Amino acid sequence: MLLGTVLVLLLLGSAGTASAHAALESTTPADGSVLKSAPRTLTLTFSESVALLDDSFRVYDPDNRRVKTSSAHHAKDAGDTASVTLPAKLGTGTFTVAWRVVSADSHPVSGAFTFSIGKPSATTTPISTAPNENPLTASLYDTARYFAYIAAALLIGTATFLALCRPPNPTVLNKPILTGWWTLLASTLALLILRAPYEAGTGLATAFEPSALPKTLTTRPGEALAARLLLLTATAFFLLRLRGRDRFGRIALGTGAALAVGLALTWASAEHASAGIQVPVAMTSAVLHLLAMSVWLGGLTALLTVLYRSPDLDAAPVARFSRLAFISVTVLVVTGVYQSWRGLGSWNALTGTSYGRILLVKLGAVVLLLAAAGWSRQWTARLAGAEVQLSVPELVRTGADTTTTKASTGDDEGLPDPGAGDGSPEGYRRGLRRSVLLEVAVGVTVLVITTLLTNTLPGRAAAEAQQTATPAGIPAASVTMVPFRVGNAGGKVQITLDPGRVGLNSVEAVVYGPDGGFATVPELRLSFTLPAQKIGPLDANIKDEGGYWGTNSLNIPIAGTWTMKVTVRTSDIDQVSVERQVRIVR
Repeated sequence: MLLGTVLVLLLLGSAGTASAHAALESTTPADGSVLKSAPRTLTLTFSESVALLDDSFRVYDPDNRRVKTSSAHHAKDAGDTASVTLPAKLGTGTFTVAWRVVSADSHPVSGAFTFSIGKPSATTTPISTAPNENPLTASLYDTARYFAYIAAALLIGTATFLALCRPPNPTVLNKPILTGWWTLLASTLALLILRAPYEAGTGLATAFEPSALPKTLTTRPGEALAARLLLLTATAFFLLRLRGRDRFGRIALGTGAALAVGLALTWASAEHASAGIQVPVAMTSAVLHLLAMSVWLGGLTALLTVLYRSPDLDAAPVARFSRLAFISVTVLVVTGVYQSWRGLGSWNALTGTSYGRILLVKLGAVVLLLAAAGWSRQWTARLAGAEVQLSVPELVRTGADTTTTKASTGDDEGLPDPGAGDGSPEGYRRGLRRSVLLEVAVGVTVLVITTLLTNTLPGRAAAEAQQTATPAGIPAASVTMVPFRVGNAGGKVQITLDPGRVGLNSVEAVVYGPDGGFATVPELRLSFTLPAQKIGPLDANIKDEGGYWGTNSLNIPIAGTWTMKVTVRTSDIDQVSVERQVRIVR
């Protein structure tokens, strides 16, 4: 249970709104364009397939009246597009389009843009566009998602340890298995109920509308969650049938493996692996990655439980898990390398994107995890050797060849006297408990970093969505100084919007330390929300340009007082968000 407790604390401490993986690549008409005649359709193209909502598009004319459009659909049956048909007569002036879709990785993404017919016109307030993210709904959904991952690791990993490692007292693992099953059931039901308001960005009350659940069950994430519930029901019957057994035949092992693969598929089929390049390979990799993670981290939790609940545990089950963990680590490394390549797309993205930098941090943590696993393997070997040495007197009494026995351990020197202090089997068990505890702690850190990574725009998608844009060139700029403090350290961020007007803006963000000098931070994020019109958040997608963070392609569609949210990450786990009001003029 240590794995679940620590992971929950870490995840809740760093929980936030997830960043969707679908990036907007282009719009037709183009953002900010001036057309001679009215278009008949609006089409958005994304970096991956997206799901459409009933209210995916809201189009407003120059007088802020909503334009009646067709239902949103995929243009030419391409899953990475969203399109609506416009009425034949639109008039002239500037039109505002607010949109919201659901990324293939199940996260909603939204934004806004403008186009003009004939000539641009001033856009006035107020208008009612797509809703903002509801913080409570998003937080509860993300929390349920985290608990689902924890529960899957606990259920699959503990059951695998019980079946393949054969501990002497299997009843001590009944509670972790039941905890994992019930937690996965509860989190899945919560995700199913929260899915509709999460996609729409609305409050919890909409989750209980009569049409909410049926509509969710027609979406790919809803179908995956429903399939998970059916698999959990089958798993419950399977566990009850095998309860009390300490040995499992091929049919039982095969059935258990099939259920585990099915559960893993409910994640892979509804998240990022199901879209983009090489989908069959990506889904296979995602399933193997989740299963390997579950077998390793869930198995470590089971091993800790057995070590503490069975003080006289011999080395055989530990050695079996050591071999199983080695296989799991190998699978994790291979699938992790593939998924990293699929997400990055280029070497430059490794250091030039947030995704790449988080990935580097994860790689460092994985190296520490492998070192901790190696330490556990050493303690396992010492425990096995000590147990063999303790059996030598009995072998001598029965006339066995003690020299051959010692040689068979492969450790004929370097082991202390088995009866002397920490050289005893009990001393080695204490050492093994400490090393496994360290392994769990580092493994939890890797899992937290992995969660951050899955909530970050992949480098490949960022590169595909990057568009070359020319600054508007109006000789004006908006400069805002934003102070921040993380723990005992602080500083300020100077943000310049040029020209600080409606339309295309360049952004330059410079971070200063507490001494007033230039400072570097691992990540800086900037977004804009217009609460009065319910537009946003619009992600500025600023990048580290070496000395400052910036972009030339921030489009602000409407004049008004915008809420600018600045998020500064100063370390792997420390970050702070500060909001300031910014006035955007026509």
